[in-house]
Amino acid sequence: MFELMEVLFSIAFFLILGLIVVQVARGIAQWNKNNHSPRLTVEATVAAKRTDVGVHHHASGPHAAGGVTHSTTYYVTFQVESGDRFELTMTGSDYGMLVEGDRGKLTFQGTRYLGFQRI
Repeated sequence: MFELMEVLFSIAFFLILGLIVVQVARGIAQWNKNNHSPRLTVEATVAAKRTDVGVHHHASGPHAAGGVTHSTTYYVTFQVESGDRFELTMTGSDYGMLVEGDRGKLTFQGTRYLGFQRI
């Protein structure tokens, strides 16, 4: 019975470790792709805005009170003159400055939001 638990623990450990490595590799690949993409400035309209709120529960231990941490990711969908739409992630302060229907010049690099100037 103990050997089975040891094997299952090892499988779970390496599975979780593998998932972490894959996520890190994807992040590095996206960062590299963005760095090699041209910086573009195009006329665009703010088509939609949304947020994704994550809740993370922390286990309490002998010296920790435990608790909950919230994180918010901000997304804005832009529509360009051709009618194509794409979504970019940005900071909360940039998100707060944009209103659906705003028209202006969007600057981005790959999936990286760089700025928006109203016209």
